Amino acid sequence: MNTDQLKGKKILFFLARTFGLEEQIKKKLESLGANVTFYDERLKDNTFTKGIIRLRKELYEQKINRYYRKILKNIQHETYDFLLVIRGEVVPEFFLKAFRKRQPKCVCIFYNWDSFTNTGHSSSLLHYYDRALTFDPEDAKRFNIHFRPLFFFDKYREISTDKSKQDIDILFLGTAHSDRYIISNRINEWAKAKQLKMLCYYYMHGRLVYLFKKFFDKTFKYFDYNKLSFRSLSLGEIIDYYKRTKVVLDINHPNQKGLTLRTFEAIGAKRKLITTNSDIAKFPFYNTSNYLIIDRNASSIPEAFVQSPYLPLNDDIYDKLSIEGWLKNLFFDYEDEFWKKCL
Repeated sequence: MNTDQLKGKKILFFLARTFGLEEQIKKKLESLGANVTFYDERLKDNTFTKGIIRLRKELYEQKINRYYRKILKNIQHETYDFLLVIRGEVVPEFFLKAFRKRQPKCVCIFYNWDSFTNTGHSSSLLHYYDRALTFDPEDAKRFNIHFRPLFFFDKYREISTDKSKQDIDILFLGTAHSDRYIISNRINEWAKAKQLKMLCYYYMHGRLVYLFKKFFDKTFKYFDYNKLSFRSLSLGEIIDYYKRTKVVLDINHPNQKGLTLRTFEAIGAKRKLITTNSDIAKFPFYNTSNYLIIDRNASSIPEAFVQSPYLPLNDDIYDKLSIEGWLKNLFFDYEDEFWKKCL
């Protein structure tokens, strides 16, 4: 994979804390021999700060700038081989400008696992990076940067395919947004009629966020408050659900083209996938045995898809979709010829 080139390298890593993903990425980089300094790109990890930054970032601008000036002071005597920024919704221009001036030999890398529609600030700063990639094929073409889909963590490789332990026929895990509840609820009703077990876990960032959505987002009038959870699942809990599951249901945001992390978790766990994202058909791992594309208005699925066996993927493709394959693309080799088939 060539990721052995990370051994002994010093990496400055920015990412907003996201369900513990930042810690898992940091651990993987360290397992490959890198020395990683991590900073949350947001100055605080709480619902209020997240909301202010998303809705009215200018109200927090002075605090953000103080936070990043402090980081510059903290690292003033350090020399880094790589800067890795994921998403970059908050990282200010003055920081990138100062960092590049102080560390001219550092390779600056940007990756977006969100749409630039949601992170417009980061799209205006792409010229500060030596390497820029996105999970969204439309954004890759629009901003003339490299395309690289998401990945699965190593823990998913360890999940057994023992069917005797699979007591969940269909699993949906996801943040409550858009029409996810409506779609998954329809599929759940169908599953009940077929005497299939479906489990749904809807995560909401906080009760204040729920109230805001309830008043200003028309899709939220359908959400059953009692089915919402205000606690995010740990990686271990997600793994436990996958161990028990035959098929994973993935419902992408209607305004997002990139394949979700849930898609790649299912691949890593060797589980079949039902998805509303038709773009999956462009990917080299796609086959109709493992992946079922449904319309957002679907109220049923072919029962045979749930019952039929999973078809193992080619080892080379499986490795490319792992976190190590992802890191190889970010740091060393875009593999554009391979990924252009997905555009």
